[in-house]
Amino acid sequence: MREGEADPGLYDFRPYRDRARIAWPDGKSVAVWVSPNIEFYELDPPINPHRKSWTKPHPDVVGYSHRDYGNRVGHQRLVDVMERHGFKGSVSLSVAMCQHHPEIVAQVNALGWEFFSHGVYNTRYSYGMDEAQERALIEDAIRTVREATGQTIKGWLAPALTHTPRTLDLIADYGLTYTCDLYHDDQPGPVHVASGRLVSMPYSLEVNDHYGFSVYNMSPRDYAETLIRQYDRLAAEGAASGTVMCIPLHAYLIGQPHRIGPFEEVLRHIAADGRAWITRSGDIADHFLAHDYDAAAVDAARYKTEAR
Repeated sequence: MREGEADPGLYDFRPYRDRARIAWPDGKSVAVWVSPNIEFYELDPPINPHRKSWTKPHPDVVGYSHRDYGNRVGHQRLVDVMERHGFKGSVSLSVAMCQHHPEIVAQVNALGWEFFSHGVYNTRYSYGMDEAQERALIEDAIRTVREATGQTIKGWLAPALTHTPRTLDLIADYGLTYTCDLYHDDQPGPVHVASGRLVSMPYSLEVNDHYGFSVYNMSPRDYAETLIRQYDRLAAEGAASGTVMCIPLHAYLIGQPHRIGPFEEVLRHIAADGRAWITRSGDIADHFLAHDYDAAAVDAARYKTEAR
């Protein structure tokens, strides 16, 4: 993006009501994927001059231990309710978890959950990285997850949602097929990259449990009702052209004893409804690339021509 440019040019504008139709498998109207963020937060990480890791002076024992609850306790509650209702996770993984808590990674890998990269630690940021450093980060993520699980990651969510201007070009260059770092749509779409093909995978901030509980101060019941309203609307709109609902979660939040019950009611509602393709993010990206990517690119070109 040139200095002073208003539009970064990462994707084309396509009106929501005038697009090539997306048809999900088995006639489902909405693809639903659940994204547990399985993360590791360092107690006293190296200081990044662009952003503080903790709000309190280092070491922030309170912040660290609150998040550690997720790996120690909340994670298992979340696994239990997801498996009970047939939801396989698409894990936004701090890849250092493969060394710190390999039993967690092995557990969900055996259950058929997918992994994509959320950086190495959620306390180390991409801000200020040069290209060599960012390439090393991506290579580390690919290698570490492959060695620990046998999976080759397809997707990327930048650590703590931090980026450089080259991030999307680089992950596409390494063969990744989707990014969760653009929050601009309820359907997948093409991303402009220097080489390869990259899909923007709908990932939500609005119904992310971090925003629900820590920003919007929702009660567990309010959050559950919000997720159900989100689902019902997207399922209805998806009858015309398939939509995507992402439920991003953090076990230290949703896995608390007073929150997990209302959340399980959400999963029960979605599973019983019949309109959802309950799936994983990589499967959505694969389907979109195989069936819809080219039509979406044609849509964008057509609209650009008509708008002139």
